[in-house]
Amino acid sequence: MSTADLHTLTGAYAAHALEADESRRFEEHLADCPSCAAEVAEFRAALARLGSAESAAPPASLKAAVLAALPAVRQQAPALAPRTGGKRPGDRWWRFALAACLAAALTTGAVAVQQHREADRARARATALQQQQDRFADLLTAPDARTATAAATGGAGAGTVVWSHSRARAGFLATGLPDPANGRTYELWFADGDVMRPAGLMPGGNGALLLTGSPNGANGVGLTLEPAGGSEHPSGAPIMLLPLS
Repeated sequence: MSTADLHTLTGAYAAHALEADESRRFEEHLADCPSCAAEVAEFRAALARLGSAESAAPPASLKAAVLAALPAVRQQAPALAPRTGGKRPGDRWWRFALAACLAAALTTGAVAVQQHREADRARARATALQQQQDRFADLLTAPDARTATAAATGGAGAGTVVWSHSRARAGFLATGLPDPANGRTYELWFADGDVMRPAGLMPGGNGALLLTGSPNGANGVGLTLEPAGGSEHPSGAPIMLLPLS
C-alpha cells in the first residue's frame, strides 16, 4: 500500500473499520502525517456527535403486556340456575357486574389498540434513525470522505459537514446551536455557485442530518434560520457557510 493510499484511510480508521494489519500500517503513517492526524481528529469528533445525537428508542412491548393482561380483565357471567319466578337476590348486582366487565374489556381493548399504534410509530422512527446512522457510517468510511467545521455567526454553536463525491452524499452535524423559536427551523443548503439549493431541515440545535441531494457540483453548505416547514430560497444571510473543498 502506497503513501497515497494511506491518506484515504482516515475515515475508515476513525470508524475502526480497518483490518488489524491495515490499522497498524496506518498508525505508523499517522505518526509522521499531521494532515491525516487532523482529519482523524475531525472524523472522531463527527462520530462522537453522531453517537450522541438524539434518538427515539421504541418503548417496551406494550402490545404484548396488554394482551397478556386481558384474560385477567375479561370476566364471564356465572352460570345461573333456571329462574322459578320473581327476581332472585343479587340478580340486579350480576347485571351491573356484567356491564362493568364489558365496559372494562372495551376500554382495555381501545387502550391496547392505541398503544399498539404508538409502538408501531416508535418502531418506524427507530428504523428510520437506524437507516440514517447506517448511511452516515457508510459516508464516514468512504475513501474520499472529507470534513469541514465552522462556528456559527456570533460564536453560539458549531457545525461539521462530512461529504464524499464517490458516494454522492453529505451529512451535517450540529452542536451547541440555540434551539429555534416557535415557528422557526434551521435549513441546510448546497451552494451551487450563487444559487442555494435546499438540502434538509434541522428542527433543533444539536444532532445529525443526512443532507438531501448530492454535494457534487456544490462549493459549500450553508445554514439559515427559516419559517417552520422551510423555504425555497434563503430568507437571510447564512448563520454559517462551510466550504466543500
